[in-house]
Amino acid sequence: MATVRIARWSAEHPWRAITAWLVFVAVCIGVGNIVGTKTTDFDDAAKGELAVYQKMVDDAGFNRPASENVLITARSGALDKAAAGKVAEDVRGRMSGLKEVGEVSEALPSPNGNALLVSVEIAGDRKTADERLQPLLDATAAVQAAHPDLLVEQVGGESLNKALSTALGDDFAKAELISIPVTLVIMLIAFGAVIAAGIPVLLALSAVAAAMGLSALASQLVPASENTSSMILLIGMAVGVDYSLFYVRREREERAKGRTHLDAVEMAAATSGHAIVVSGFAVVVAMAGMFVANDVIFTSMAIGSILVVLTAVIGSITVLPAMLAKLGRWVDKPRVPFVWRLSAKGGEPRVWKAILRPSLRRPATTLTVAGLALVALAIPALGMKLNSPSDADLPRSIPVMQSYDRMTAAFPSTGATHAVGVRAPADKVAQTEAAVTALTERIKADAGFAHEREIEVTRSSDGRVFLLNAAISSSAASPEADKSLTWLRTVALPQTVGAVAGAEFAVSGQTAGENDFVDSMNESLPWVIAIVLLLTFIIMTWTFRAPLIALSSIALNMLSAAAAYGVLVLVFQNTWAEGLLGFTSTGGIVAWLPLMLFVVLFGLSMDYHVFVVSRIREARDSGMDTRAAISQGITSSAGVVTSAAAVMIGVFSIFATLSTIDMKQMGVGLATAILLDATLIRAIVLPALMGVLGERNWWTPRILRPRRVPAPVEAEQTRELDPVG
Repeated sequence: MATVRIARWSAEHPWRAITAWLVFVAVCIGVGNIVGTKTTDFDDAAKGELAVYQKMVDDAGFNRPASENVLITARSGALDKAAAGKVAEDVRGRMSGLKEVGEVSEALPSPNGNALLVSVEIAGDRKTADERLQPLLDATAAVQAAHPDLLVEQVGGESLNKALSTALGDDFAKAELISIPVTLVIMLIAFGAVIAAGIPVLLALSAVAAAMGLSALASQLVPASENTSSMILLIGMAVGVDYSLFYVRREREERAKGRTHLDAVEMAAATSGHAIVVSGFAVVVAMAGMFVANDVIFTSMAIGSILVVLTAVIGSITVLPAMLAKLGRWVDKPRVPFVWRLSAKGGEPRVWKAILRPSLRRPATTLTVAGLALVALAIPALGMKLNSPSDADLPRSIPVMQSYDRMTAAFPSTGATHAVGVRAPADKVAQTEAAVTALTERIKADAGFAHEREIEVTRSSDGRVFLLNAAISSSAASPEADKSLTWLRTVALPQTVGAVAGAEFAVSGQTAGENDFVDSMNESLPWVIAIVLLLTFIIMTWTFRAPLIALSSIALNMLSAAAAYGVLVLVFQNTWAEGLLGFTSTGGIVAWLPLMLFVVLFGLSMDYHVFVVSRIREARDSGMDTRAAISQGITSSAGVVTSAAAVMIGVFSIFATLSTIDMKQMGVGLATAILLDATLIRAIVLPALMGVLGERNWWTPRILRPRRVPAPVEAEQTRELDPVG
């Protein structure tokens, strides 16, 4: 077996294996720092009409500079218009003197007269505008310092992205800072010794660090999303600790039986090491399901997850045996008083025997009751509503979001807009121009749009492409915005531009992107589920040579995922948990979460399933009947599964405390599913289902049965001639 050969070499050459691992991690980090991480932008994620609009813009060679807005309002009461006018002139003067600034607009009063707005263009390429943002922020801060009686705030796409990136970076640092001590405490309880507890944490952290570097390299081909780093940390800490935990606990168990260190390592490699490899490939297959969505955000998260899982698997079967062989009995030092006695305590696990008793004595009844309980939890998922991430989801504790709310309240046209692109046939430019004029008149007459600014139509140099922005009078995620989008796409544009034969049109913008994204997720999810189920079935069938085991795995994982969806709907589509988790309900679930949650849960659930079923199969192969093997396999793995689940639940729960609602939903969904998976599924439903199936669990079709090698002729002749043989 390959895992045994690798473990033997590592155990016999520990310093070489450890040095090679450290060099690998250092090189990954170094390369990642050198190349940097390329992140996604709107253009990368454009599909459908958004992609058509973007192609129009690119083909026509439009120079669309990034822009910022400076909002001037009273700190309280009515605005002093004279004082505000002086502040606006100060803003215009300071901004105009910056080399990073292009055009600066005149001050625009709000419809109610309580605010002024100055628009500022950032000179140069729009894609690198963030590199030239700071001088504008400094100028705004200087104006605010010079006029403390009024409120002077800068809000725009670049300043919003900068503030949000900082906030998300702080969240990531918070998650990383908390997850390490939480994991270490759980490991101390599991092992009762400091070194044994530290090994899984160190391996997981090194795997995460290496995967971060590799992800930066991969981002040069597929840009990384803002959630990729969080995904790597979340998955890396979970699987990295789990794999090490499985390995170290098995090695300790074998030493307790009297084996030498080398023999214990080899036995751990043959059992837990093999399970780690199978589990790792199952997780990779599940994560690869995100590629089916054909979305740059999912693709980047899939790549990050796959990299960290493969890195954790490689570390577990190479450097981990070397560390265990080198440390020897030092792995159980220094011991934590009292905790060590509990973790090292032998004997029959009475609690788990009691938990298993109903599943083994009355498997059909237990399976029915537990299954109905999980189905009841899953029923609310039937009413799940998907929302695409929008400004409404972002935490208002971030100062720039408070500024954004004040700006969009005073100037609705500065909020969400529908970006309309029209391309005229070469021989019908005049007719198309007339149609675009008719379109703008219809937009002006519609109450669903904001009208404090004139609609500007921009034309390409050849006169064939027309761009216009139709500002929405409500938020991008509102029903009113959806209604206005539908009206544009199905009524206004077809009846005006669509009447010109050969004319092409497309609507882009935040609302269009959100609606198209939700539609894309609804279309992709069934295909993702089907492909992940098929590949998982193939892997599990090939691993255990038992199709019913594979089907059971799929059914149980689907059940836990559905129950997690139901809990998500109960918590986040309603308002009862807002105070508990510190969020404002948007009445739905973030659109990307169900797909991502499914593949992550399906992958991580295989950790437990492969490990537990491997122990059951091992017990049965030793001569036990199925019922005794179920009891032996689950009770012998209960401690390690409980500890591994506690780590995952602890890490995932941390994400539920972060500031953005999508991270909260992801944390609650994952923590809930793992909790159900490690308790109700593994301790009750799995043994009950296997008890109902009995010996049918191990049925192997002829095609999967190992070929029998005929005995050599000489041996057969010897048996015939020598009756003693």
